[in-house]
Amino acid sequence: MPDGGARRHGIALTDRQRIAWLRLIRSDNVGPSTFRDLINHFGSAEAALTMLPELSSRGGASRAIRIASVEEAERELDAARRHGARFVGIGEPDYPPALRQIDGAPPLLAVMGHSPVALRPSVGIVGSRNASISGAKFAAMIARDVGRVGYAVTSGLARGIDTAAHRASMETGTIAVLAGGLDRPYPPENVPLLKEIVAGEGLAVSEMPFGWEPRARDFPRRNRLIAGISHGVVVVEAAQRSGSLITARMAGDFGRLVFAVPGSPLDPRCHGTNALLKEGAIVTTSSEDVLEALAPLARLEGHGETMIEESGDDGGAAALLPPDDSDRATIISSLGPSPVEVDDIIRHTGLSASAVYLVLLELDLAGRLHRHAGGLVSLAMGD
Repeated sequence: MPDGGARRHGIALTDRQRIAWLRLIRSDNVGPSTFRDLINHFGSAEAALTMLPELSSRGGASRAIRIASVEEAERELDAARRHGARFVGIGEPDYPPALRQIDGAPPLLAVMGHSPVALRPSVGIVGSRNASISGAKFAAMIARDVGRVGYAVTSGLARGIDTAAHRASMETGTIAVLAGGLDRPYPPENVPLLKEIVAGEGLAVSEMPFGWEPRARDFPRRNRLIAGISHGVVVVEAAQRSGSLITARMAGDFGRLVFAVPGSPLDPRCHGTNALLKEGAIVTTSSEDVLEALAPLARLEGHGETMIEESGDDGGAAALLPPDDSDRATIISSLGPSPVEVDDIIRHTGLSASAVYLVLLELDLAGRLHRHAGGLVSLAMGD
């Protein structure tokens, strides 16, 4: 049985810091990993914002970088307040603890509803939108049973399996992860379900801006959040090349447990889950299969968390000194289209870690760097 007590630790952002964080993550070419590196190097989001034009210029940007304005950030904060939502930073007490552990965790999450549910160990339940009656019943059974012993149930608010999982865990605690802004839920027929979730013991979560209409390429990002928030992911009915398999593979990459419910080889909705079983997913025919496997992991919450906290000293004067042109050329020449580890760049060039990271930031902000899973980097195509 998991420890369902709310473990709140971290440092709350000030209103000024929250605006600066929101501006930074909404600026061009600033993703979660770049955000973290900027804060680590310059000490605060405000200091990083002042350096963005210079960094992108040194990185060879073809045009001026767009930086989100104070007015834009304040408008988004106002929109969040109008919807009863707020933004939670990765170093704050209400940020989902398991999500902190993954590489490239979102620095800011928009959340709406019952915040304490985010602090509990979670089980992700995903599967086919065109679910069978038996598949939906099985997903609901798992959701009810894990909810009774203290787990939150995380899913993606989609039709079918997601809907069944959310409804079955409404009273015990469920987390709906959205692909668009919190004010743009999808599909439209699940808007009433979302309202029920946030009005009760549930929470809605998104890393996208308010007003953002979800597109096809946004759903893998949503799936990544489901996998990151969860200690384990249960897949119930998934076709080959489905979004549920993306969630499962991301969960495996994060070191989370992957559970798959076997199904008929004649049912296309089960081809993906049966393939997961061949790849080593845990055979799941009852709730006990999930609870027994997760029991040791639920007690490890907080282990290995990645926090982003502002130092308050703007990184120090040394952090602002750029490498000279010769060092920059050496670092860039060590990169190519094949992904490499940053530590290998440091060893290969013989330059300091701070110099290498700063040049990578310059290239990233100029749109010339591609970041890969596992912290690997390469030059963007065309360089």
